[in-house]
Amino acid sequence: MAVVGPLSVIFNLLLSLLVSHLHFTILIQAGEGRWEDKYPFIREASTFSSFSDSYDYIIVGGGTAGCPLAATLSTKFRVLLVERGGVPFTNANVSFMQNFHISLADTSSTSASQFFVSTDGVFNSRARILGGGTCINAGFYTRAGPSYIEKAGWDSKLVNESYPWVEKQIVQRPNLAPWQEAVRESLLEIGISPFNGFTYDHIYGTKVGGTIFDHFGRRHSAAELLASANPNKLDVLVHATVQKIDFDTSGKKPRAVGVIFKDENGKEHKAFLSTRKGSEIIVSSGAIGSPHILMLSGIGPKAELEKLNITVVLDNKFVGQGMSDNPLNTIFVPTNRPVEQSLIQTVGITKKGVYIEASSGFGQSGDSISCHHGVASAEIGQLSTIPPKQRTVEAIEAYRRSKKNIPHEAFRGGFILEKIALPLSRGNISLVTTNPDDNPSITFNYFSHPRDLKRCVNGIRIVEKIAKSKHFTNFTQCNKETLDRLLNMSVQANVNLIPKHTHNTESLEQFCKDTVITIWHYHGGCQVGKVITPDHKVLGVHRLRVIDGSTFKESPGTNPQATVMMMGRYMGVKILRERLGKAAGL
Repeated sequence: MAVVGPLSVIFNLLLSLLVSHLHFTILIQAGEGRWEDKYPFIREASTFSSFSDSYDYIIVGGGTAGCPLAATLSTKFRVLLVERGGVPFTNANVSFMQNFHISLADTSSTSASQFFVSTDGVFNSRARILGGGTCINAGFYTRAGPSYIEKAGWDSKLVNESYPWVEKQIVQRPNLAPWQEAVRESLLEIGISPFNGFTYDHIYGTKVGGTIFDHFGRRHSAAELLASANPNKLDVLVHATVQKIDFDTSGKKPRAVGVIFKDENGKEHKAFLSTRKGSEIIVSSGAIGSPHILMLSGIGPKAELEKLNITVVLDNKFVGQGMSDNPLNTIFVPTNRPVEQSLIQTVGITKKGVYIEASSGFGQSGDSISCHHGVASAEIGQLSTIPPKQRTVEAIEAYRRSKKNIPHEAFRGGFILEKIALPLSRGNISLVTTNPDDNPSITFNYFSHPRDLKRCVNGIRIVEKIAKSKHFTNFTQCNKETLDRLLNMSVQANVNLIPKHTHNTESLEQFCKDTVITIWHYHGGCQVGKVITPDHKVLGVHRLRVIDGSTFKESPGTNPQATVMMMGRYMGVKILRERLGKAAGL
């Protein structure tokens, strides 16, 4: 039904919103009615009995790597997967792309994302939900390049079997949004070529990658890979916060024997590892969580552990070291009309050491304008002209109050993002308390290496060319008076615009430092050769591995989630083959 006449615009807009709300509600309710049947092995931590049988594998962390790993190992062995967060299936902020920014802005204790601020002053988030980072990210799916696979020492045949295992279950080809089309054409216009079409492969030039959002805008996270598990051999506990890994230290080397965790009511439980040969505890809690758990369990720098009265199981000065985050800098492009919401779909893989990506439409929604809103948020430093060390809680609140008085047109537009591909700057993680719910102290040392800064300058100059290309004129073309008004409002809205002096390298270097944010691709802390062996076994300890992004020295591809999920499947198959030989059947 449509209405014509003076009230037609308002009425039809309200009707559209009502239909969208009903569709949203139906999808959520359908999910509520199905997930317990589809995943009968997922339950609250409080239902766990300490008298349960022991497990062949205990996986700490049901995230991007942990879910595919658990699903794979459960095909042959009894597996316990413990996750500190809840389920994603009925969480509207997680499930729908339109709420992407709201999930990140939620800093409550039950949020799917746990807020933290690095010592650099950059606001950040880490996942706290079954499915991990795949539940709170921008959804872009792209593989690592062949050179990355070779450098990692992985079996390319098994890698090329493991990626499709993920893709067939949760990855889609996107419907390209107008903003993404403009970015694609602009990248080609300025010479980021050739156009490689739609592909998962990591190739120089411009391409369209995959997405874990379907055509209804619903997210399909790593948690859905658990549908491939053997339901009779897998137990998944949610709201199970691991306190530490338990060790038997009576032998020459410490042996992992179990995991101590607290349930949602604060009650403590212990899960035991089977004594059968080959049984292991596998830590898959992410680049921050995994080194954090190792240190809380007594594996780490001796002096640091002793300061907090943690019994030292193994002195290893490299735990928590080698942390890196890919710096992100963004430019806001104000438009002469509202733009369709889009997250990353198009990417430019340049030879200048930067990747170019884009998003649009999130700043203009009503909830974004009335509160802070994650990735597109000036007041939490995500697109802020406020330098990192000045991004205080007080500054956030002051801006949130004043933001309501800024015309909505100031938030119409999209962002062009440039990310440093292989940063050389390194930081570390150190303990602050012995409470696993507390964030450790995290330092990334953004731009401490001069090459990273040089690459950022190159990236901003590429972004400037894109914003001024002819393919953006459909969005930005207007008379000088209107353009000046948009620019002035955008400055008032505290979002980053193209610097006025892009010819001045020193000026751009300062711009990079002042506007640095994160795209959540941090990695390191449990690196190969320093904390783990090439087959991911923790050095100096029996029956303990680490499998996740904490083991990376470099972030794979333009966006890492594809490779982290692949690694979960890859290592699961590899472990089964090592333990069972041909009987693994994989």
